[in-house]
Amino acid sequence: MKTKGKSSVLFILCTIAIIAFAFIGFNGLEIGGWKVKSFNDTITKGLDLQGGVSVTMEIQDENVSKSDLEKTKQQLELRVNKIGVSETVVSTEGDRRIRVEIPGKYDSAGIVDDLSKTGQLTFKSPEGEVLLTGQDVEKASVTSNPETGSPEVSLELTSEGQPKFAAATEKYIGKQISINMDEQQLSNPRVDSVITQGKASITGQSSLEEAKKLAGLINAGALPVTVKAASVETVGADLGATAFPNAIKAGIIGIGLVYLFMIAFYRRLGVISAITMTFYIAMTLLIFGEVGAALTLPGIAAFLLTIGVAVDANVLMFERIREELKKGISPKAAVKKGFDEALSSIVDSNVTTIIASLVLYFFGTGSVKGFAVTLMIGVLVSLFTALVITRFMMNRAVDAGLLSKLSHFRVKRG
Repeated sequence: MKTKGKSSVLFILCTIAIIAFAFIGFNGLEIGGWKVKSFNDTITKGLDLQGGVSVTMEIQDENVSKSDLEKTKQQLELRVNKIGVSETVVSTEGDRRIRVEIPGKYDSAGIVDDLSKTGQLTFKSPEGEVLLTGQDVEKASVTSNPETGSPEVSLELTSEGQPKFAAATEKYIGKQISINMDEQQLSNPRVDSVITQGKASITGQSSLEEAKKLAGLINAGALPVTVKAASVETVGADLGATAFPNAIKAGIIGIGLVYLFMIAFYRRLGVISAITMTFYIAMTLLIFGEVGAALTLPGIAAFLLTIGVAVDANVLMFERIREELKKGISPKAAVKKGFDEALSSIVDSNVTTIIASLVLYFFGTGSVKGFAVTLMIGVLVSLFTALVITRFMMNRAVDAGLLSKLSHFRVKRG
């Protein structure tokens, strides 16, 4: 009786926790100035859901290296940030192209013009006078301070840049010389000594990644490449505003039909499946928001597909359990053996789907990659839900007496 009571309490508490988790996730919560954002606020929406401009830029120079491609990508990211756009996606496609997706902006001509300009790196005095340009920089690299171990950016100047830099550091010692890409400031280091040998260190980076980014941008300014718009796509605000509600409506209908089928066919097992599926949906959307994955129409399709994968895992487990019950063993033993028997099939089917999504991600472009990321996240969460959450809830339901008769499993006595 003690085990039954404990399992009943655990089952009820877990059910309430899952429902509360989903409710707060979909509606948000604010208590005493402390706010939990809803999934709608945290998940980044793709262009096809909110409208915007997608521009594919192509490098025109010959013999483009991976380093040149990455530097150009960093330049374009900086230009997009200068436009003042948040939630922008900049990604490489192939070995010469970079796709820039800018949500909420519709002046495609102005954006293409801004992205097509060659980046101009400048070193400026406190008064705004240009002291050096990117042409005066030989290279920038990431090093670490031998005393503190903190990351730094090491600069090597060209023969033409050395006397300019020596004069600048002598004139502005104790003051700051800013490093800018076009009109945007990258760093504003203080001159601690006169630099006459053409080598300097920029300190003050908070992390290795920040130092790498600064070095990459300085190198990009020193080694400019020519880019040209290869394709421009504009999704209007009205189209995006219509697509998102329709996609949500389709998702709700699809999920609702799955719930109805599972409950109608498996009864109490179906109710448990609906509870764990609610956890799965909420957890997947939470991860989307946390990792910053952009949700697109193909992504929603992939998400609905993973719901089918998650339901398939439940069906496999339930059918295995029913087969064991038909052999005459107890419900508790049948649940344990049913899960064990279904484990290999569930893992195999999910692993093959993950492999397929990895192939799509590494060889696909644009929305195909988004589909692959959504599919992979969904499959991994569904695997965890099936093997951990569903199993836990089923065991608690059996111990609580909620699944104690053959009829509860939709099994008839032979």
